[in-house]
Amino acid sequence: MVRGYRTFKEFQDAGEGIASNILSDRLQRLSVAGIITAKPEETDARKVNYRLTEKGIDLAPLLLDLLVWGARYEKTGAPPEFIKQMIENREAVLGEVRRRWQQQDLTPLIPRFERRQRSS
Repeated sequence: MVRGYRTFKEFQDAGEGIASNILSDRLQRLSVAGIITAKPEETDARKVNYRLTEKGIDLAPLLLDLLVWGARYEKTGAPPEFIKQMIENREAVLGEVRRRWQQQDLTPLIPRFERRQRSS
């Protein structure tokens, strides 16, 4: 929603370390629940793009509040300036999330996490 991930590979490489079978199952469940849609990319039908539905974008207030809550109590990858903006200008941030979704603006609202290196 805020990082701009669209493909299975982008989600898998996001740094959370989720197993591919678990990710696949979660994406399928979100699709069945009507939270996301899955559409083949026009230039490469082997690649699927995931996009939030209206039902999914309606989760924005809850998800962004969880992001703020998590940043308040734990160290997260969310930039402190975004968290501050979310707290001080919540409605404007939510409006921008909805605008980007409606206009299919693929620009991430906040930068993508850097891929974390796992230690052995």
